[in-house]
Amino acid sequence: MNRTTFVPALAGLALLSACSGPSKQEKAEAAATTPADTVATATSPVDLPQPYATKSTTKRSKVIGWPAGKMPVAPAGFVVTKYAGDLVSPRNTYVLPNGDVLVAEANTVPTDTKEKVVAQLKLDPSKSMRASSANRITLLRDANKDGQPETRETFLTGLNQPFGMLVLDSYFYVANTDGVWRYPYQAGQTKISGKGTKIMDLPAGGYNNHWTRNLLAGPEGKKIYISVGSASNVAEHGIKEEERRANVLEINPDGSGERVYAAGLRNPVGLDWAPGTQTLWSAVNERDELGDELVPDYLTSVQPGKFYGWPYAYFGQHEDPRRKGERPDLVQQTVVPEVALGPHTASLGLAFYKADKFPAKYRNGAFIGQHGSWNRSEFSGYKVVFVPFQNGKPSGPMEDFLTGFVANAADKEVYGRPVGITALPDGSLLVADDAADTLWRVAAR
Repeated sequence: MNRTTFVPALAGLALLSACSGPSKQEKAEAAATTPADTVATATSPVDLPQPYATKSTTKRSKVIGWPAGKMPVAPAGFVVTKYAGDLVSPRNTYVLPNGDVLVAEANTVPTDTKEKVVAQLKLDPSKSMRASSANRITLLRDANKDGQPETRETFLTGLNQPFGMLVLDSYFYVANTDGVWRYPYQAGQTKISGKGTKIMDLPAGGYNNHWTRNLLAGPEGKKIYISVGSASNVAEHGIKEEERRANVLEINPDGSGERVYAAGLRNPVGLDWAPGTQTLWSAVNERDELGDELVPDYLTSVQPGKFYGWPYAYFGQHEDPRRKGERPDLVQQTVVPEVALGPHTASLGLAFYKADKFPAKYRNGAFIGQHGSWNRSEFSGYKVVFVPFQNGKPSGPMEDFLTGFVANAADKEVYGRPVGITALPDGSLLVADDAADTLWRVAAR
């Protein structure tokens, strides 16, 4: 499969840049060509208004941190505890074969003068961008299995915005924003001492937080899958910026054999296999600046060779007015995702629950971390949601699972922002709160 078959496009907007918005004529044309619609999905109908039905709004959260004794709220029958604190933007976690937890500490960094001033003066209250990135992986070991790790070691440093982590055969893999590296690895070691090898180059940078690159081994361990988000909102700067982006890529464990596994996925950060199947699923962060209710983020099965719309269409064959008439062939090919996760929720984390400690309704279902909106007049996201599954397919709409992150919506205040989700060997759930520099553990009583 040709790696540039699906996605042309353009480069990203800066974190705090503004948009002049569509003209009255553009709004009228969008309403005529892409009217409001109701889309049937695997779980429930999704109402899509016409583009620009509401004004594109910027509402950034102000992270105030968690007061002493305050923590997220789980449903009755669960207990939430702090697993680890005093980290630096813990974005993603991974469980090693012996049960140790790895934490990728990295964040968005400024790329131009305006952003550097904003970051240096700490003027971004959402803590999405900081002056520098820790660029390290930390190891946490809970030897006595009491839910409180006693050991903290620096596992690997000298990285470039690390995110995805993977142990396969006798190697440890890490996905930096600009490439995949692998290192010799032995079970139980607390730090990487051997020299790494870069096995794959990746396009660096991206719109807002699209620097993350996830890693996932295939069911039989013969392939590795890498998520690469778009460099822009909706292809506004040219095809060269989007080569090999907005895709899930597939490679052999040595980095050879690259192909586009699936395309048109604007920012497919969360990746996991549905239990009992060989079907890949992704939580996808959709586009901005079409109004409060467009476009819903989604959970979808990722089918090889399929196209999911970005940048030409969304949620099926609904043409984006900003790319009108450019690729009607790809608009017609656009796959409808199975589960809508709400507009602008920044749904980024994904983990299927494969243990048996939670009540039966949660088993084999999907937990999704929603980092929270900025392009909406009212907050959406800022929570962990759950989607039930039966026989490898969604069996009901999403529901709230871990809430309490919003402190005061009227004042734009939040305590933290959940993102990465990982199931621990003891059957509990680990939630990375990168804005609060904290990992939360959710366990059944």
